[in-house]
Amino acid sequence: MAVKREGPSHRQRQALATKEQIAAAGRKLFAERGYVATAITAIAEEADIPVPTIYSAFGNKAAILKGITRQAIAQLDVSRQHEQAREDTDPVRGLRRAAGLQREQFEAMYDVIAVTLEAVRTDAEIAEDLSRIMASRERAFRRHIEAIAEHLAPGTTVDDGVDVYLTLVLPEIYRSLVLERGWSPDRYEAWLADNFVHQLLGAAQAAPAAAGTENS
Repeated sequence: MAVKREGPSHRQRQALATKEQIAAAGRKLFAERGYVATAITAIAEEADIPVPTIYSAFGNKAAILKGITRQAIAQLDVSRQHEQAREDTDPVRGLRRAAGLQREQFEAMYDVIAVTLEAVRTDAEIAEDLSRIMASRERAFRRHIEAIAEHLAPGTTVDDGVDVYLTLVLPEIYRSLVLERGWSPDRYEAWLADNFVHQLLGAAQAAPAAAGTENS
């Protein structure tokens, strides 16, 4: 009786390695040249893989960027980390964990985010994909705010909290503070955490945290 093999076959592993090689080349060139200016032929040359193989593996340039995005998100295990922050019994600590996760995301994939924001202006396929990602992201934020609803500052609704959350984590703020103004990632994370706590839970909750980071 033949023994059934588990896991991917040799051919499947080769196909996966090829896709990873193409994605790595695409990510490098997208970051250096921009999405619009990067042609499939350039990715093929960078990856040392024939153009027909790239079309066979992905289909088009938009699919390459979508693959890069999903790979980056999967490596960070974003869903699990959001869940851990949401389930923390201390709302202040949970929000600070969320700030740390956001800092980690920006450090690991800001290049991908920037390229995607460029691509949506010219590529409807990327715009649609980004819309789905942002909707999923907002749902994750909303679940966190709903989990700490009883601790929200007086007069702050869940909808208000989601609005504040989404605004504070805009990539433009990270770019301005860290990439343009020279803030360290640690300082950005502390700023974001303090603002999460102050804006969502109120000044009384933020005061002890601010005192603890004042001299850092």
